[in-house]
Amino acid sequence: MKIKSLITALLCCALPFTAFAADDGYKVVYDGGSLQGVKAGNDVKLYIGNSGIRLHKDKTDLVSIPANSVTEISYGQDVHRRVGAAIGLAVISFGIGALMALTKSKKHFIGVTWADGEKKGGLAMQCDKNEYRGILSGLEGVTGKKAINSDALTVKN
Repeated sequence: MKIKSLITALLCCALPFTAFAADDGYKVVYDGGSLQGVKAGNDVKLYIGNSGIRLHKDKTDLVSIPANSVTEISYGQDVHRRVGAAIGLAVISFGIGALMALTKSKKHFIGVTWADGEKKGGLAMQCDKNEYRGILSGLEGVTGKKAINSDALTVKN
């Protein structure tokens, strides 16, 4: 009985420390936009705060966007079949390779545009499949803007 009490006490003390050690940013992949000093495909950290949005890479801030200057938030996804992986597996086992060819992969992209006086810009970032909803909710909550689903938009000529 004493061991259970000791383990419970240790866990109660350890859990608050892990909460403070947690990072409050999101790991995203910069996909393109108007930022200088970062290339498409680079990993960056996205921080969403009460006053705005920050992108951070290698201990330096890339951009700090005030929440009230955001003009649009957009969301889209890229769906594609895993053909390359299916071909690789087909060499080993044709049945597994054929099943792999039927699966799909989704990439989730979020775009943000802003206009802060004379400073205007935009960026697109690829988000993790488990975090994109949280990022969208955070951006919508801070900016007061509703995200536009770019997949649902139709182009009229």
